[in-house]
Amino acid sequence: MKIVLMSLILLTLTLGSAKAEMYKYVDEDGNIHFTNVPTNLKYKSMSKAKKKVKTRKSTHQKRCEPIVEVLSKKYSVDPALIMAVIKAESDFNPNAVSKKGARGLMQLIPSTAKSLNVDDSFDIQDNIEGGVKYLKYLLDLFDDDLIRAVAAYNAGENAVKKYNNIPPYPETQNYVRKVLTYYKSFSK
Repeated sequence: MKIVLMSLILLTLTLGSAKAEMYKYVDEDGNIHFTNVPTNLKYKSMSKAKKKVKTRKSTHQKRCEPIVEVLSKKYSVDPALIMAVIKAESDFNPNAVSKKGARGLMQLIPSTAKSLNVDDSFDIQDNIEGGVKYLKYLLDLFDDDLIRAVAAYNAGENAVKKYNNIPPYPETQNYVRKVLTYYKSFSK
């Protein structure tokens, strides 16, 4: 009986310590030190548990919301889709400029901006209105097929017409996934 009792106690202690958090520290010589009881601040938790981070809306996102609401009604485009495209394109940075020269919140190429009568791509109202007009055009062009319209926003309408679907470009495929994820989030 004593052996069974001792085994249960040891098993309980072993299982309890298996759940203990582990810490790691790499010293200046590259040696790695592990412990479950950190002795200084150089030790960092190895826990893979993700900590919840409160996300706050940026000032720019807050400024966009009323504009998006008005323009979504004016052009009959879902406000969650507009917000998702802005998030994917510029992360609500009205001064964003891509490597390809796209500008502003909805990353309008200068020639596209000009065709949409956008005078200042860095003006929040002007840029969003141009982007929403373009989204509406693409949605109409692709019979309200959200996926093809979003793909065309990234890759161009001719690429989507050529493949009659999302073009086989990794950038565009990732872009569509990202926009759809944001769309779902903004739809809540």
